[in-house]
Amino acid sequence: MKRVIFNQKGGVGKSTITCNLAAINAVEGKKTLVVDLDIQGNATQYLLGGNVTNSDQTIAHFFKASLSLGFFGSNDSGLESVIHETPFPNLYIIPSHPELEPLQARLESRYKIFKFKEALDKLEGFDTVYIDTPPVLNFYSQSALIAADKCLIPFDCDAFSREALFTLMQALAEVKTDHNQNLEIEGIVVNQYQKQANLPRQLVEELISLGHPVLDAKISPSVKIRESHSEAKPLVHYAPHHKLTDEFRALHIEINQKRV
Repeated sequence: MKRVIFNQKGGVGKSTITCNLAAINAVEGKKTLVVDLDIQGNATQYLLGGNVTNSDQTIAHFFKASLSLGFFGSNDSGLESVIHETPFPNLYIIPSHPELEPLQARLESRYKIFKFKEALDKLEGFDTVYIDTPPVLNFYSQSALIAADKCLIPFDCDAFSREALFTLMQALAEVKTDHNQNLEIEGIVVNQYQKQANLPRQLVEELISLGHPVLDAKISPSVKIRESHSEAKPLVHYAPHHKLTDEFRALHIEINQKRV
């Protein structure tokens, strides 16, 4: 199963949600892969403790190679050689690299938008793939949406996020219609949720009243998440008994129960 975490607005917790859900999935014994398509490389830093400097060991190598005719063999996804083990059992990552940015125009002009999907479809051995995306609907996020089975939408509780969400839902509907009819919007993950504050409650109630698929599990603000970033340890490893970790576990349970 391939899950993309996407929002066109930055700062909503995409990488944090991606890595913590993937880490919980791996702790449960499922072989799990994170693909970091965000040029900023936050997921890469979170799971590896730093960036990978050699672009030939990152997702950039795959996209560069896709520009070369016949580079991949018939049984080769092109992704195997850039998969890295993380320090955490069952958890692997394909790192990002800044070289993705100058590659983008060439990939678009050569219409390589389906190459990532084809590669993931060939890739074997993983129970679940989590795809982190840039905060913009560009070549890489579109490639991820085309490749994915399900899409999670992080939502930060402010008015700007609400306005961005309406545009996002239209963009996702267009990708689904034009490129990936099987894409399922799995739900909206409410992040930085303060249940005692009026504005977050009002925003969530408004989204629900408009028929948006808001998930029951919500993620609270906590300094613990910044600490886990600094230590390069997802919460299930850094603070397994913390309230925030339990919230991510509840989110993981909810989205996987929806598959049944």
